[in-house]
Amino acid sequence: MAALASPAARLWAARLAVWALAVVPLALLITRLLENRLGANPIETLEHSLGIWALRFLILGLAMTPLRSLTGWSEPLKLRRTIGLWAYAYICLHFAVYIVFDLNILYPAQALAKLAEDLTKRLYITVGFASWLFLLPLAITSTDGWQRRLKRKWKTLHKLVYPAAILGVLHFIWLVKKDVSEPLIYAAILAVLLAWRWPWPQLKALVQRGRAAPVVAGADRAR
Repeated sequence: MAALASPAARLWAARLAVWALAVVPLALLITRLLENRLGANPIETLEHSLGIWALRFLILGLAMTPLRSLTGWSEPLKLRRTIGLWAYAYICLHFAVYIVFDLNILYPAQALAKLAEDLTKRLYITVGFASWLFLLPLAITSTDGWQRRLKRKWKTLHKLVYPAAILGVLHFIWLVKKDVSEPLIYAAILAVLLAWRWPWPQLKALVQRGRAAPVVAGADRAR
């Protein structure tokens, strides 16, 4: 039991869980596709499922910092890169299905024209594409080498995950249109995770300084 509770064992188990969580749904989707078990509209089902898993991994990655704070374990922070890369992989697959089947990649000129039209006329596609663009530099600079080269700028750059996640949720809400209960659940979870990062102690200190300012000013006048 002591060995299982060690940091190395926890990290190994957590990494295994992340990979299982990422690979198993994808394998099941591919199996269902090959066996023609994706319903009446298999492309829509495939596209929707890939997008949902992309959003889940984005939110899971954002949950690692609160999990680290709540548990005191360092392992969650060591999983963020893997989780983030899987999120981007699912987004790329989601986008690829749209490009190949919805736009018909066999006719590149027409596909590009249709993409431009969708980006300008369909807001949910615009925000979804923007989310993908926000995450592109994060995926490129996710290596240790880029982290060393960018130094402090690396952390600033990787804060782009926040607008990317917000745009991902908006993409889901505007895509569904009718029953928005499921995307609103993701929106609520994301709101909690973002609120966790709000500098509450700094805000309280600022308020306290603001309240103390008139007293100090009065004391200065008394002198």
